[in-house]
Amino acid sequence: MGLPMDDNIHAPTVPSGPTTGGVAARDLSKLSMMELMAEKERLEAELSALSSVLTSHGVNMNTTLTTFDGYPRDDIDIAQIRTTRASIIHLRNDHKDVMSRLEKGLHEHFANLQQAQSQATDTSSSTSQAAATSTSPAGIVETPFAKVNSVVSGSPAEQAGLKAGDTIRNFGGANWMNHERLSKVAQIVQQHEGLPLVVKAVRKAESGPETTELTLRLTPRRDWGGRGLLGCHLVPL
Repeated sequence: MGLPMDDNIHAPTVPSGPTTGGVAARDLSKLSMMELMAEKERLEAELSALSSVLTSHGVNMNTTLTTFDGYPRDDIDIAQIRTTRASIIHLRNDHKDVMSRLEKGLHEHFANLQQAQSQATDTSSSTSQAAATSTSPAGIVETPFAKVNSVVSGSPAEQAGLKAGDTIRNFGGANWMNHERLSKVAQIVQQHEGLPLVVKAVRKAESGPETTELTLRLTPRRDWGGRGLLGCHLVPL
């Protein structure tokens, strides 16, 4: 029988050099807001895939890799788990950097917009403001990030007024910037069982390009007679 392994078994194996060809090798200050947003989505997709790898082994970032008496577990691939954990740590740091840069960019954009509006004449200010609406920080943050794929009859989602085809701009605080491939939505729902949530949605007209902005109150609950707390299926856009 071998000797028990030391505590370093839990430390992730950190490969030399960056784990991705993304943020670590790029200057964030040179990326546009849309490029930063695309980078954010790419990182979140990679993090989701790596988390699935850990899940397939039945572990997470904190699961012990040794037996109660200090020996390495023989029911899991310890080397792969350590390498995967290291990649997740790198990607989380990259994601944090991108989010920080996005937040800074939004603040700068807002400050520049305010300055431009204050210097504009009364005649041109309304035109400038209308043109800037679609690119303002609020507009970026509230870009639709999910679509209602289906709604069960009699469910909390139906009672709140959601319909299949609606797109979600904000779900109890989850938005385009922070929804993390809808994982934040699931977290918010679990934390607010029995409590009303504000949901901002967009509904397209059955005919024509017109849309309707909706602000709904949805209360997640279990006792409505169906599966889940909402009774609707959301898919990321």
